[in-house]
Amino acid sequence: MNNLWEMIFSNLQYSDWNKILNWGWYVFLIDIPRFLILEIIVLFVSIRNRYTNKDKWKTGREKLMKEFPLVTVLVPGHNEGKHLHKMIVSMQKQTYKNIEIIVVDDGSTDHTKIIGQSFEQMGYISKFLRSEIRGGKASAANLGLKYAKGKYIVHIDADSSLENNAIEKSLLPFYVYPDVGGVGGNLMVRNDEDSLVSTMQYLEYQQSISISRIVLSKLGIYKIISGAFGVFPKKILDRVGGWDVGPGLDGDITVKIRKIGYNIIFEEKAVCNTHVPVEWGKLAKQRLRWSRSLIRFRLRKHRDIWVPNKNFRLSNFFSFFENVFFGLVLDITWLIYMLRIIIENPEFLLFWLPFKYLLYLLLYFMQFLVCLIIVNNKRKFLSKIIYIPLYPLYMGYFMRIVRTIAYFDEFFFYDSYKDPWNPQKTSKKAREFGG
Repeated sequence: MNNLWEMIFSNLQYSDWNKILNWGWYVFLIDIPRFLILEIIVLFVSIRNRYTNKDKWKTGREKLMKEFPLVTVLVPGHNEGKHLHKMIVSMQKQTYKNIEIIVVDDGSTDHTKIIGQSFEQMGYISKFLRSEIRGGKASAANLGLKYAKGKYIVHIDADSSLENNAIEKSLLPFYVYPDVGGVGGNLMVRNDEDSLVSTMQYLEYQQSISISRIVLSKLGIYKIISGAFGVFPKKILDRVGGWDVGPGLDGDITVKIRKIGYNIIFEEKAVCNTHVPVEWGKLAKQRLRWSRSLIRFRLRKHRDIWVPNKNFRLSNFFSFFENVFFGLVLDITWLIYMLRIIIENPEFLLFWLPFKYLLYLLLYFMQFLVCLIIVNNKRKFLSKIIYIPLYPLYMGYFMRIVRTIAYFDEFFFYDSYKDPWNPQKTSKKAREFGG
């Protein structure tokens, strides 16, 4: 180990800053300003605005409770029977009580039908619907939408459970901000103790997903309401025709709503606990599916976002630009730079890889401290600090490699249409119609 550090520092002396900046300019010019400086500034502004506008939020809550609209909790799922009880219990504990629950079984082959029907008979859910032939999550959600009576639709996954005040908190932005077309809830990992994989996702959801969505929402370019927990006015869902075929249907419907002129808000105080993969292979499959949607929807289906026309909005353009630049462009740039270093200056890797690791370790540790400002369970979050040394490897290599593979697969082979997550007949039709 001592020899390794001596080699690193000897390489540091050998390497000048011109060489470091030549190979790692994006770390200093993009990653540090974006992931640390911008986040701190925006979080400070967000917290300050919460405090200075507390009367506005109080008035919004009074308006909500005075109107007290019916809210439909829509739960589409396939083979999710084992999760329904925990979801229902979380609904029974909600501070907002005027809700109906519609569970849609998308052709499950487990005991979802028996479980769902029994819950309906006992009055735990308002309506249980079943499609005998699996049509995909979008199909199930749209079936439930037809029967929904609520003014607002709370769309959640069957394996999600909400904090007691989550529905109330997620409704408030509609009574505080103008022209809100959708509100995304804040996701927390429920099974963080199951494995190292789920623990790393716990950190990711706190540091990279929650913080990022707070920042994007405050900048007006938030573009993906998670399918695990999102709230929409029913009239707007009806106007955009509901959900289109996924994978990526959550980001797709968010863009559809943005395109007709509505704002999308992230509400960090509306918390949903969700179940995440506990194996590296299953996590990779999930993220391959998520990442392919960037190509499918950002560069294909909604490519009109990039073209100035009568419906053009700068906020939509920049929301796509941010996603494509920091996702696709920088990941491809990273791959090209790594290949160049290996070919042109392989001995530099002996310095660059450890040096870059230490830089990102410092960056993520500072980001971890920033997260303490907003995280609710600080003791639990602090207990994860021992895993921070693994975080640069998790985000910088595992996630980046998975994303890059997904981009190539989708760009050249249209792999999102082959994903078994969605029935092949549905995906085939979606591709025919450019969905």
